[in-house]
Amino acid sequence: MTLRVGLMGLGYFAGFHREAWGRIAGAELVATCDSDPARSADFTTLEEMLVAAAPDILDIATPSPSHAQAIRTALPHRPRAIICQKPFCTSPEEALAVTAEAEAAGVPLIVHENFRFQPWFRTMKAALDDGMLGRPLTLSFRLRPGDGRGPDAYLARQPYFRDMPRFLIHETGVHYIDVFRFLLGTPDGVYADLRRLNPAIRGEDAGYLILDYGAGARAMLDGNRLSDFDTDDPRRTFGEALLEGDAGALHLTGDGAVTFRATGTRERHVLLAARNWPGFAGDCVHALQSHAVAALEGRGGFENTARDYLTVIALVELAYASAGCGARLPFQGI
Repeated sequence: MTLRVGLMGLGYFAGFHREAWGRIAGAELVATCDSDPARSADFTTLEEMLVAAAPDILDIATPSPSHAQAIRTALPHRPRAIICQKPFCTSPEEALAVTAEAEAAGVPLIVHENFRFQPWFRTMKAALDDGMLGRPLTLSFRLRPGDGRGPDAYLARQPYFRDMPRFLIHETGVHYIDVFRFLLGTPDGVYADLRRLNPAIRGEDAGYLILDYGAGARAMLDGNRLSDFDTDDPRRTFGEALLEGDAGALHLTGDGAVTFRATGTRERHVLLAARNWPGFAGDCVHALQSHAVAALEGRGGFENTARDYLTVIALVELAYASAGCGARLPFQGI
């Protein structure tokens, strides 16, 4: 049975959703909707699309202010699953409310948090699970997309970035909070030092975020959207990563390669070779959407359920609280 997909939103990033659905066996994009007539969607309202197309999967690829209403509009139509882009909803309270409503309706609600599906992070996770690194010690990611310089920063691709009161962590760093949880688990505490470097935007665009773990490991995001790094395509990996354990270390470079070096040696082993990936950032949109289709077909469970993602949202809030008070804050769960 082919799953019918309805896509809400035809903006910049929705193009990656649309293209990826066209390459996924077992799913077919049957309808689109967008309130902007210039985008030539099949429908201008979500309700019209839900009634006429009856999608099995609703894929919401619009900004946060539209999320709660879109989910609430869809739930009476009982799609088999809803996938919703991040940042998820406009507040922790709103996210919690729609999560509970989806659960009550029996409709799986998945957050489109795709960075954990990038092939280099999946490779790192497999190496950790295989014990290659021994005890994890440190994980660091240097975010250097180089797209935030000058008075016209972000205008060409995602101009709404400029007006976000919270930017680096809320919009971008949230990806790495989820990745760090995927690799090392839920942290015990958070410290953040955030700042704005480009006066043309409203929110912060640089800073440090440190997650600490009771077993002694640390994960750090070193983010700076003005600086770039050594790569032919900064939007492939967005930066470089180093994951170290007491038995070895993994290194992610800007070409998407992951290498392993055992402690006490200089020899590097390629775990993931560089290649030209289709789609966005290692084809992670395709990977996430394929994962959702597989789960609906009974091949494994869902990652990034809205319920689980509430922890990520709580960690984002804690990061801003830490930056506000200039101190490490404990994470006590949700």
